[in-house]
Amino acid sequence: MEAIETLKSEHRLIEQVIDALVAFAAAAQAGAEDRPELARFVRFIREFADQHHHGKEEGVLFEAMVQAGFPRQAGPIGVMLHEHDLGRQQVAILAALAEAAAPWTAGDRARLAEAARGYGELLRAHIQKEDGVLYPMAEQRLPAPLVQQVEAGCGRLEAAAVESGRRAALGALAGELTARHRA
Repeated sequence: MEAIETLKSEHRLIEQVIDALVAFAAAAQAGAEDRPELARFVRFIREFADQHHHGKEEGVLFEAMVQAGFPRQAGPIGVMLHEHDLGRQQVAILAALAEAAAPWTAGDRARLAEAARGYGELLRAHIQKEDGVLYPMAEQRLPAPLVQQVEAGCGRLEAAAVESGRRAALGALAGELTARHRA
């Protein structure tokens, strides 16, 4: 399924930015302070990982899976939705630190490192579950009409992101973040 291949490709990009975020957080814990750079990480996570990627999962793929009989609040979909929410909580901590007016304290730096590591660990495990369990289940159990629905829905969202320039801008941002903060 092309939509799932695209989602997997997006996972690889998200993993690269997570590695860069963890490296950035380690430097911050050691004394570096760069709130604008942290804000750029938050922007990528919120706009690409959450709105774009999770938006396709939650609004298209998971909906089709529910229509095919998967429970929304239990099983693999329930777990994935819960983990998306946990990730948003970690990102909220990072966003608050990026927006803080005062210089970061040692406690702030520790919270940043903890939130970055926590988000990274959560997302890596989450991606593994999606790539290894959830996506194969969808490919095996979705009937052809729902596969077409997923392809069309994800295709529309991807096309809109490309047409608006948002996909290219977020891809460039990911490239800049990963080049600057190699682990």
